[in-house]
Amino acid sequence: MGFSLKSLGFSLSSSSSLLTSFSSSLNSTLTPTPNQKLHKRGVSFSDSPSTPLEFVSRIAFTTNKRFPTLKAHATITRTEEPKWWERNAGPNMLDIHSTQEFLEALSQAGDRLVIVEFYGSWCASCKALFPKFCRTAQEHPEILFLKVNFDANKSMCKALNVKVLPYFHFYRGADGQLESFSCSLAKFQKIKDAIQLHNTDRCSIGPPIGVGDLTLELLSATKDVSAAASST
Repeated sequence: MGFSLKSLGFSLSSSSSLLTSFSSSLNSTLTPTPNQKLHKRGVSFSDSPSTPLEFVSRIAFTTNKRFPTLKAHATITRTEEPKWWERNAGPNMLDIHSTQEFLEALSQAGDRLVIVEFYGSWCASCKALFPKFCRTAQEHPEILFLKVNFDANKSMCKALNVKVLPYFHFYRGADGQLESFSCSLAKFQKIKDAIQLHNTDRCSIGPPIGVGDLTLELLSATKDVSAAASST
């Protein structure tokens, strides 16, 4: 893991005035070295209990004059990358956190094809398939892709007969659910075939009338019952 002073926002020159300004801005002290010329370059790193990450820079100038040693300390904040299931391919991929969000996404999709992936964060097959699922979403910006975490939405998933992961539902306008199946990375062509079959131009005469074997009203009732049970 390498860093440069430039990547951290520092700009240094051989000018003594800029060196002094840089030193004071960092609240650093300059230690004279009258009997030794600086000849080392680079940045060294060390971890310590007091600071998450510390860097010490030794700067050499190509002149015949002797310069003091400048020690610069900075704390780097390490930010964690999103977990694999938290990544989205673009604006046409949404995370679903509740039954209400699921219903609203289907209703607002209109005549667009909607592909729903039911996954588990612990599911190795889901993780292996996910990058290809994201690439498919990027290749089809006209399709709406929804991600549903099984563990966070168990009541809804059970109502939709999701019993194995990863699992996929296809919806389209007034036709409601078109197809559902389980699929692994090795059988991803199954998803591509379903897209080719269902992603055709058509006219919708109304909102979705069904979600699987359930109507939207029944699924809403399932949501209400689950909410009531969790509040007691």
